[in-house]
Amino acid sequence: MISGTLKRNFVIAIYLGISLTVIPLICIAADSERPDLNGTWTNQSITRLNRPDDSPLVVTPEQAQLRAAVALVGGRPPGWTDELDPDTGAPKVGSRDFGLFSYNQFWFDQGASLARVKGEFRSSFVVDPQNGQVPWLENPDPSLQRVNFDSRFLSGVGDASGPEAMPLKERCLIGFGNTAGPGMLSTPYNSNYQFVQTQDHVLLLAEMVHDARIIPTYNSAQEARAQHHPDILNPWFGDSRGWYENATLIVETININPKQMRESPVPITATGKITERFSRYGENEIFYQFTVDDPKLYRQPWTAELSFYPSEGPLYEYACHEGNYAMTGILAGARRKEAEAARK
Repeated sequence: MISGTLKRNFVIAIYLGISLTVIPLICIAADSERPDLNGTWTNQSITRLNRPDDSPLVVTPEQAQLRAAVALVGGRPPGWTDELDPDTGAPKVGSRDFGLFSYNQFWFDQGASLARVKGEFRSSFVVDPQNGQVPWLENPDPSLQRVNFDSRFLSGVGDASGPEAMPLKERCLIGFGNTAGPGMLSTPYNSNYQFVQTQDHVLLLAEMVHDARIIPTYNSAQEARAQHHPDILNPWFGDSRGWYENATLIVETININPKQMRESPVPITATGKITERFSRYGENEIFYQFTVDDPKLYRQPWTAELSFYPSEGPLYEYACHEGNYAMTGILAGARRKEAEAARK
């Protein structure tokens, strides 16, 4: 039996807001429609979006081990022994690799295994179409101005005409490789997340560049869709609205910032949408699916799957910052190079 004093203290605690962080979690745990997603998670793996060959989606543990042994690290094959030593230092001026490889392998932590989803090793994130390939149209809508900065990363050579010419990740505006989504993919390192649920919101916090998606949730898909912002608003990570259905969190996102889409591995145009699904599979796994629907870019809607597993320890502040300090050196060097060329 609860004493009067205890009852009074409990009421006071609610009034002061002390219990607000507890009550939503209790409600969520008691609601069979809402999977408990709270915690710190990782989707780290060496699997990538598209299947690299005509192999099956599900591979054996032995096949997974062989694939892991030859996986690319930061776009480079294994065996760069001079890159393994964190004390290697910068290359000499004029040497073959001067200006190349902004990171050595010491800094990469993409994992040592293919993605494991519901106990199976997967050779690609894409599961539909069955060939594991993103089904691009032969002539996608030209309104999406795609920019690929991979060669810049590998060569160190790129446009330095101004800060806006640099990729978003160099400017530290949003994370690498669509870490925060929608379409949350693993990256070469820092594939860690914190999920927080309240009664009417879900927070998806990515460690990579401290990106946070704060998603309001509603009682139904109809109610959620009615709450989308006007089309003129297109923030980073888009306009996301969520609801719960059959023990699954469903998040629908539209109107993603076009600048993000230019560099995203999961792009859509202004009229496309991405639908994500989060559900629990056992005690230590969140099963994650996302479907991309945009007839202006793709022959059909396509779906990818991966899983999140518990991650030890808290998330840490990512040492990136908006207005990267290195940008000053990059731009100053480019201006000096132009001045020297003009004097010749």
